[in-house]
Amino acid sequence: MKTGIYLGKENIEIKETDIPQVGDNDVLIKNIYSGICGTDVAVFNHGKNTGHKITVGGEFGHETISRVVKIGNNVTEFKVSERVYPYPLYAKGDTRRAGTIGGFSEYTLIPNAKRNHSLYDVDERISDKLASLIEPFTVGCRAARRAVNSGINSHSAAVFGCGTIGIAAAVALKYFGTKRVMMCDASDFRLNIAKDLGFEVCNVSSGNFDLHAKEYFGTAPSLTVKTANIDCWIDTAGAENIFDDFMQYGKIESHFVAVAVNKALRKLDLLHITYSQKSIVGSGGYMPEDVRDVQKIMVSGNWNLESIITHEFPIDKLKTALQTASDVNHAGSVVIKF
Repeated sequence: MKTGIYLGKENIEIKETDIPQVGDNDVLIKNIYSGICGTDVAVFNHGKNTGHKITVGGEFGHETISRVVKIGNNVTEFKVSERVYPYPLYAKGDTRRAGTIGGFSEYTLIPNAKRNHSLYDVDERISDKLASLIEPFTVGCRAARRAVNSGINSHSAAVFGCGTIGIAAAVALKYFGTKRVMMCDASDFRLNIAKDLGFEVCNVSSGNFDLHAKEYFGTAPSLTVKTANIDCWIDTAGAENIFDDFMQYGKIESHFVAVAVNKALRKLDLLHITYSQKSIVGSGGYMPEDVRDVQKIMVSGNWNLESIITHEFPIDKLKTALQTASDVNHAGSVVIKF
């Protein structure tokens, strides 16, 4: 089989490897589509330890929709030919491999496979191509869930970052009942994708975010001045200024949901947090309930979600696909089709 091997910064190889042997309790899946995650782009552009834990010399990729092609002698929960979503956290039986389950390989072995644990059913009404977005959409859905379940009303939200996870968070917010959602980015290309999906958008590099937000959301008090009436800020981009702006412009009782991978240490003005009654919420990964809700969102047909995918490449063009996904001014979601 063809396997994408990570060899370090800007270096990958498509290698012929043996199809894995199936043990008595295992399931072998053939990947149909695999998406390119921002963490895949990060390790490709900047080297290891800049995204998920991807081993130099090892296979990688984790956003996948697949089909069962072989089952072990003891497997009764699955049947050959059924379509499944491999849940990255448990697909390989090792949570450290959540970002590297072999999505850029033609076949992936799922050891000790369990339904709705390592492999999930996929609603037949979801196309193969759209189903490749289930994994990043679960991350965005989790962020939206953390926002609306934070104990504070979330009638309005600003989502920073118009990548797949940002758009997923915005869509899930609307699905959960948030009335006003604005998407913010510095890429007009990606903002246009969000706009076509029906969202209010703001280019934070060429526009005036504070003024635009006040016009769209109305105003509310902060500790010092009138500011935009935004209940929730969701950061899927990771730029340092986003949190700084929240501290400066966030209204009283607003909350900040951190999704983007950002290891920078930050100073926190606890007195400001105390008197403004703001909250900071972390949102990492996903849970089974997010897989279920994402499929309901995709089936609903309320948004043309497949339009998020702007480029498709064969596995032999994986390097080109990674380079394309790196260009936020000309690409949205990028997928590999097997």
